[in-house]
Amino acid sequence: MTLPTLDRRCLLAAAAALPFVSACGAAPAEAKTFPKGKSNAEWKKLLTRQQYYVLREAGTERAFTSPLDKEKRKGTFVCAACANPLYASAHKFDSGTGWPSFWQAIDKGAVGTSTDYLIGYARTEVHCADCGGHLGHIFGDGPKPTGKRHCINGVALKFVPA
Repeated sequence: MTLPTLDRRCLLAAAAALPFVSACGAAPAEAKTFPKGKSNAEWKKLLTRQQYYVLREAGTERAFTSPLDKEKRKGTFVCAACANPLYASAHKFDSGTGWPSFWQAIDKGAVGTSTDYLIGYARTEVHCADCGGHLGHIFGDGPKPTGKRHCINGVALKFVPA
């Protein structure tokens, strides 16, 4: 069996389709109404440039740059934008990915999810249920008991020691 080759016509068609693939994702968390929602101008006043990029523009911090990746103390990880409790230190594990990782949220109402297609395939985005801030993504390669890995940008979190 021979594999099909990608000719110029197919390549151009694929490139033309990319904007539509990205547009197929769920509406950004910011488009919904959240209890602690604010305008973009208000968020820009409250957040650092990096926090705004991640939380409000669904950006990603560089791997291995957050001190929270190595945080081992007992406590709670809260949203850096609105202080909503998101993750317990008891649910944190070292995934080796360079981002703080958790196998579940602190409770079912702490985070919300949506599907994004921003890089051309479906991923589960996780956001703060109170303010809609983008936190990261959920993957199916975590430890028991959930098998999930909440891969979270450290800049989207603040740690509150127990």
